[in-house]
Amino acid sequence: MLIPKIILEIAQKLIKANYKAYLVGGCVRDLLLGAEPKDWDMATDALPNKILAIFPDALYENEFGTVGIKTGLEDEKLKIIEITTFRIEGKYSDSRHPDEVKFAKTIEEDLARRDFTVNALAMDLNFKKSPEKLNFKKYIIDPFEGQKDLKDKIIRAVLDPQKRFEEDALRLLRAVRFVVELEDKTNSLWKIETKTREAIIKHARLIQNISKERIRDELIKIMQTREAARGILMLEELGLLEFIIPELREGIGVNQNKHHIYTVFEHSVRALDYTAKNNYSLEVRFAALFHDIAKPRTKAGEGENATFFAHEYLGAKMAKNILERLHFEKDFIKKVSHLVRYHMFYYNVGEVSEAGVRRFIKRVGLENIDDLIKVREADRIGSGVPKARVYKIRHLLYMIERVRRDPISSKMLKINGNDVMNILNISPGPKVGMILEILLEEVLDDPKKNTKEYLDIRVKELGKLSEKELKDLAIRAKQKKEEFESDIEKEIKKKYYV
Repeated sequence: MLIPKIILEIAQKLIKANYKAYLVGGCVRDLLLGAEPKDWDMATDALPNKILAIFPDALYENEFGTVGIKTGLEDEKLKIIEITTFRIEGKYSDSRHPDEVKFAKTIEEDLARRDFTVNALAMDLNFKKSPEKLNFKKYIIDPFEGQKDLKDKIIRAVLDPQKRFEEDALRLLRAVRFVVELEDKTNSLWKIETKTREAIIKHARLIQNISKERIRDELIKIMQTREAARGILMLEELGLLEFIIPELREGIGVNQNKHHIYTVFEHSVRALDYTAKNNYSLEVRFAALFHDIAKPRTKAGEGENATFFAHEYLGAKMAKNILERLHFEKDFIKKVSHLVRYHMFYYNVGEVSEAGVRRFIKRVGLENIDDLIKVREADRIGSGVPKARVYKIRHLLYMIERVRRDPISSKMLKINGNDVMNILNISPGPKVGMILEILLEEVLDDPKKNTKEYLDIRVKELGKLSEKELKDLAIRAKQKKEEFESDIEKEIKKKYYV
């Protein structure tokens, strides 16, 4: 185990001032597991004002006795080291915050307030000899057998699990998060101890008392692990999913059709698992989990011929509502719902022309293509097929590469709104936009027409049309069925019951 030099230097300053210094919590747990800690938290018997006297430029802006020591280092994990005075917490009236915080005298008292035994660990930093020659385990303070639970791969509440969850209901979610995070760190199966598990199920409803932001942050941490799918399954098993993403539960027991061997819920979780195991982005993981979330609401018929027409449209709206409810950022919500909306894109070699591919790019955005393909891969693997990327997808990527530099938006035309106004000697108005929309449709069909000479001529021709004629043309151009949404696709969708 290697402890950063700056930690030892801070500890020595406390010790020289006749105070105690300990590493506490997750960093001690990770050191014992042989994993790199995410942060380095310390505890001491020194009161906050005494810590500030030793470290005059430190930060103290809370009521919990935590002082931030500025190290001047560039490493994000070591820029600020938090030192907290030993404390005990009073009654929790709202299942979120302690009504009062009192400073304690011993590290054991401080550890007794923590959530799980594997986090209720401390390391005494008052070394009597060089750290390089130490057996660090001799300096571990472990009043609740956290080391044994680390060895046995168990998440167990400190002392009374009922009380722990009544104090802070976010711990219900943190229990699941620690299971999947520690599975990631140790590459082995973890579980929740029986009494702790029973207490979570009993108190699951208390998660409703927690702010959506705190729930969102824990959910993100679960979804960022390789075991994200197991995390979602555990949320369901423990009765928590009902209060976080109840829409997902609608797919439990909902059978699909002859092209699917799993229920909607099983399929969605398996799709998520594929994205997590491949370390795809958080947006792709959520899109994979939500891509079929509307199937239960759009299902028609039963058995092998059941259909789920337009589930991608409703699914995008549901994904947006869920993420807004959990207070995700707007750009994140937009990206996930966009991927859900377009995950049903159709492409078949020989059936879709280059113009169709250009319209596809225009519709979904070149910047979203890679992620959309990843969601499609997850959809396939989640359906039980052995191969993620079939020839059709590889051919689509080839076609995209061929046409990606062709004009796909009005900004890429060799003419702009100012040009249109100058040619026709008109003022800004809807007529300019209509003309550009008509020109774009022509260029999508044939990129060779994207020349200043040709477009100038077409502007003059379009300028001679009446307002009604121009409007009708613009509407037809705007509503023109892209090949990916053509009657061919609808027939294919009907054929495959999607």
